[in-house]
Amino acid sequence: MNRIPLLLAALAAAALLSASPAEAETYVPGEVIVKYRDGTSGIAQQAVEQTTGTDILLEAPGGTAQLEIEDGDSVRQTVDELQSDPSVAYARPNYVARASAFVPDDPAFPRQWNLSGPFGVNMPEAWELAAARGAPGGTGAVVAVLDTGVAYQNYGRYRRAPDLRRFVRGYDFVDFDRHPNDQNGHGTHVSGTIAQTTNNGLGAAGIAYGAKIMPVRVLDADGAGDTFSISRGIRFAARRNVDVINLSLEFDASVRASQIPDIVAALRYAREKGVVVVAAAGNQGDTLVAYPARARSVIGVAATTIRGCQADYSNSGVSTDLAAPGGGVDAMNSDDAYDEAVCRPKERGGPFIFQETFTTSVRRFGLPRGYEGTSMASPHVAGAAALVVATQRLGANPEPGEVERLLESTARDIGEPGFDNRYGHGLLDVAAALRYPAPPPPPPGESPLRRRSP
Repeated sequence: MNRIPLLLAALAAAALLSASPAEAETYVPGEVIVKYRDGTSGIAQQAVEQTTGTDILLEAPGGTAQLEIEDGDSVRQTVDELQSDPSVAYARPNYVARASAFVPDDPAFPRQWNLSGPFGVNMPEAWELAAARGAPGGTGAVVAVLDTGVAYQNYGRYRRAPDLRRFVRGYDFVDFDRHPNDQNGHGTHVSGTIAQTTNNGLGAAGIAYGAKIMPVRVLDADGAGDTFSISRGIRFAARRNVDVINLSLEFDASVRASQIPDIVAALRYAREKGVVVVAAAGNQGDTLVAYPARARSVIGVAATTIRGCQADYSNSGVSTDLAAPGGGVDAMNSDDAYDEAVCRPKERGGPFIFQETFTTSVRRFGLPRGYEGTSMASPHVAGAAALVVATQRLGANPEPGEVERLLESTARDIGEPGFDNRYGHGLLDVAAALRYPAPPPPPPGESPLRRRSP
């Protein structure tokens, strides 16, 4: 496991005195810490400080003091001077410690701007926080992926994706059997963002790499699925006590709740069973979020680019809850200060979302180009929800609304200040969701959700 180490104040003096300029940046400039020998009087201490050109800033129990260098000498020179005085037990720079971050060794991780870049979802710190809470990578959580299936087993002509490892039994609602193998690649890619094996020197990294995936095939080889199959898939997963359902699929934005009552009822059922449901806002560039993301019981996710701008294909509207990386070209937004600053629609399109899936056949795997969309944004939030549940960040059995409220309240506010129709409550920040105190519950009688769709 690769980690950015904490720089400890107890480093040996020999290493200190040979510090390079780069190493010197690891301590506070213009300050030293000194420990006087037992019995050294206050007058003797003042004499040492006068001789070495230092002045006391703070004292700590046990005879240790924080000194400011006033004569212009370097930290190294001042430490040498203090060490040579017989009244001084030791002198050290005031070393700086930084938050430790998990940096996986997966070869494609440097390409995953969506996980650790300036407009990524802050995963290195989130991985450390999840491990510290006893649930590394979301161990213990189960996420149902309702999609084109998942490359999860060696069966007939199918092969398991080399970098996906943890599954629970699912079902194929297209071919009506117990082998929901992917025939398109989309579902495997989505599953990789959620739970691709991480820090194994292979492929890319996944957000909740310790979670298990339940593959539920509701879309055919062309990526199409009907209302009845999808609604049955939702109920199937909810009945089996999954923690999260990801729906990287969309109906046309013109479809209303009254036209898909089976879907709406199934989503309500999942909510009642305590399942967090996450869905893609849609890729039609519409100002109306598509179902199922538009439903009140679902976290609707819009897509952003590497520059932190709304992606040009991403649907938006009052039902947008969160934004997450989806890749692609910036939208032509310039009507507020944020979008005017970050959006560059005339520039070359940004990178895709890279995860492992099959390439030229269901037996050959790689990191293909071309995967962008709110389908890619949604699993970021699903993976984050799995981490929240697994770490018991909100207790042993959090309600879906509590998980949603936490993710929304800790999101990075982008776009217009506060909630807006493009980015919802902001850009997902997984580390913030695991780091900060839980948000207070809404006032009595007030819904934690802004949306009012059925």
